[in-house]
Amino acid sequence: MGSEPVGPSFVSIVITTRNEEQHVGSLLESLAVQEPPFEIVLVDAESRDRTVAIAEAFRAGHPGLLTIVRRPCSRGGGRNLGVQAARADFVAFIDGDCVADSRWLANLRRGAAASTVVAGRTMTIGKPKYGALERVELFQGGYDVTYPSCNLLYPTALFRGLGGFDTRFVTAEDIDLNLRAVQRGASIRYDPDAIVLHHMRATFVRFLYQAFWNGYGRKQLTEKHGSLWVRYRLRRLLSGQKGVIAWARLAAAFTGYGTRMLTRPSSRRAQDARRDAGSTGA
Repeated sequence: MGSEPVGPSFVSIVITTRNEEQHVGSLLESLAVQEPPFEIVLVDAESRDRTVAIAEAFRAGHPGLLTIVRRPCSRGGGRNLGVQAARADFVAFIDGDCVADSRWLANLRRGAAASTVVAGRTMTIGKPKYGALERVELFQGGYDVTYPSCNLLYPTALFRGLGGFDTRFVTAEDIDLNLRAVQRGASIRYDPDAIVLHHMRATFVRFLYQAFWNGYGRKQLTEKHGSLWVRYRLRRLLSGQKGVIAWARLAAAFTGYGTRMLTRPSSRRAQDARRDAGSTGA
């Protein structure tokens, strides 16, 4: 007798939101048409707008599909809370200001395995001059570890075994998680057909604000994983900057990096960070 065919894996889709009333409705509708079986866990960091009301209206129209958790939290902390509430063997992360392609979850599933992280392709919506800038890639063990957490699938056991996102990070918590996953022996598979559309920052000021905190997070990475940057050359970074917008972003990122240097944690906290890094193989 032949074995019975195995159906698609059950996936928990984890979303974090804060004041996303402009986008959360379209996000949830884009998730409702994904390939089953799946559940949605939305963690809201106490939005002051209609984000939760919109989510509750969606939940009423889709019984049993959506769980809502309200808790003051960081982005990484919110995702950790979402995984705590998740019931599936795999968790897929997407952000509150995104929209998923109709085949997004099906394509992420294609690479799902016990020790494989799957990253999809994230495309930007908004002003092209903000969205066309290149992502700075960093590699560990032959894998790009800079895939963003707005389009990632993790085996739930692997995520929990890693301790989830490090909530000390302001940004770059996804790079840190991917790095630790590779060091634990996981692989990262990129699927360009697993598409998520991500809204760019609407104004130049908000664009620079995001760049500042990205630079701040990169410095946090050096405090925990200094070896990550050994083979990276500043000349390569500078040569990739084309145009005023790119240079402005780079300046804002360097400012954030320098700000972290000036406000770095006390020696005791730094020692704790190094100890934690050692315990995960960093």
